[in-house]
Amino acid sequence: MKKFLFFSLVLIAVLSFSAKYGGVARYVMGADAVSLLPANQTDNISGTVCRHIFDGLVEFDEKLNITPALAERWEISQDGTEYTFYLRKGVKFHDGADFNAQAVKKYYDYVLNSSLRRTGLFKGIVKEIVVVDDYTVKFILEKPYSPFLNRLAHEAALIVSPKAIDAYGSDPAKLGKNPVGTGPFMLKEWKIGERIELVKNPNYWREGQPYLDGIVFTIVPEDVSRVTQLRAGDVDVMFNPPPALVPVLQKDEKLVVRVEPSLRVIYIGFNTRKAPLSDVRVRQALNYAIDKQKLCATIMRNLAIPSDSPLAKYTFGYYSTGGYPYDPAKAKQLLKEAGVENLKLELLTPKGRYLNDYEVAVAVQGMLKEVGVTVDVKPMEWASYINKLFSSNPADWDYELFLLGWAPSTGEGHWVLYPLFHSDNMNPNGTGDNNTFYSNPKVDELIDKIAHELDKEKLLQYYAEVQKIIVQDAPWIFLYNMTNIVAHKKQLKNVWLLPTEFVILKYAWFE
Repeated sequence: MKKFLFFSLVLIAVLSFSAKYGGVARYVMGADAVSLLPANQTDNISGTVCRHIFDGLVEFDEKLNITPALAERWEISQDGTEYTFYLRKGVKFHDGADFNAQAVKKYYDYVLNSSLRRTGLFKGIVKEIVVVDDYTVKFILEKPYSPFLNRLAHEAALIVSPKAIDAYGSDPAKLGKNPVGTGPFMLKEWKIGERIELVKNPNYWREGQPYLDGIVFTIVPEDVSRVTQLRAGDVDVMFNPPPALVPVLQKDEKLVVRVEPSLRVIYIGFNTRKAPLSDVRVRQALNYAIDKQKLCATIMRNLAIPSDSPLAKYTFGYYSTGGYPYDPAKAKQLLKEAGVENLKLELLTPKGRYLNDYEVAVAVQGMLKEVGVTVDVKPMEWASYINKLFSSNPADWDYELFLLGWAPSTGEGHWVLYPLFHSDNMNPNGTGDNNTFYSNPKVDELIDKIAHELDKEKLLQYYAEVQKIIVQDAPWIFLYNMTNIVAHKKQLKNVWLLPTEFVILKYAWFE
């Protein structure tokens, strides 16, 4: 407790020393939010806006350490099945409702008993929420779950007003358009497709904050237009400008450009049920055929680093397996051993969802041609693409290769390994996240051990072992880890950039 209190006092003291009040930060983004109901959104734009309206019991700092938020402190039972949170007093939701243990229970009961898009983060893990007293709440878990605090730092765990749940809870879409939290900013107006305007919460519980009068999130779909507006001074901050324009922004003396590690991995998935991709030698061959260093240096302009694991380098649990070095001769040898000649494949890809995604797909096409594999690159509109890859209809499972990304907003590796590689999550009976149809009983066993192991040394051993097996089995072409880029005016200070791909302005101010 003393450590947490000291951290908070130091943070406030440092910020207060030079911070100034006033001003509205203008954040330009490429798409609109989908929902501002924290547990019913899966996109980072919605999550970014939510993180300014709501608070959770705990939160991440910039290095993904878990720090107190609405909970001042917590205790974990020796067997890891009970988490007791001691809550801040005197906190109000934007609508005047009291924040207390009853409000915490009401929100999580609502999430657990619904079919919201992020319910799976908690269902099957949380058995019961118990109100101990007005400012003490206990989460009782089904089993020990090692990354539980990370789940509570996820944007889905941001807490909604009980009054708002009573008013709109029967209609999640409506609740998602009427967000009410305890956070530093409140929704003033949401003009769909144009802007989301937030204003300062004058009763925010963090003493002296926020410094900004408000934040306006403006939607400008075109990359170049967003860059132009930032350079002209019409907006104050943008996230992930096009790689080709980053050098231009870095030379602009009016701007700060930060390039930092991300937890997002970009990969090409195999449909492991389809021959000859069902042969591990073929999958390994295609990994050896890709020059990842060249992809990162040329297509990604050094804004990505080659990956050798399903986890990004800064994700908790990451282990460096060594991966697949570029070796086209080895690729040809493996294809020959598998009896594969004149292989023709189709590669599905989004175009514009990730930085230079289509361009990477075309570069991969060229590299595979060098080892005798012909690839037809098929770009798809994002919504249609996702609907196909995550479909429960077997008619949609005819794909062969697909380019996709994954970033765990929990900051830890189980939220990569379990959804993407555990056989529980294969359709037709799973979530569909395991859309490579990869199945290995040993991998399932290790992922389950990771979920429940409380000893850190053993936990990291399980992480290392499972990553080595997955890389050897090669259900993906392991491409690269993305970096995060934020560009903002020099006058805008204390902009946070989390490795989970969130830009946080709630502690920011204008000089």
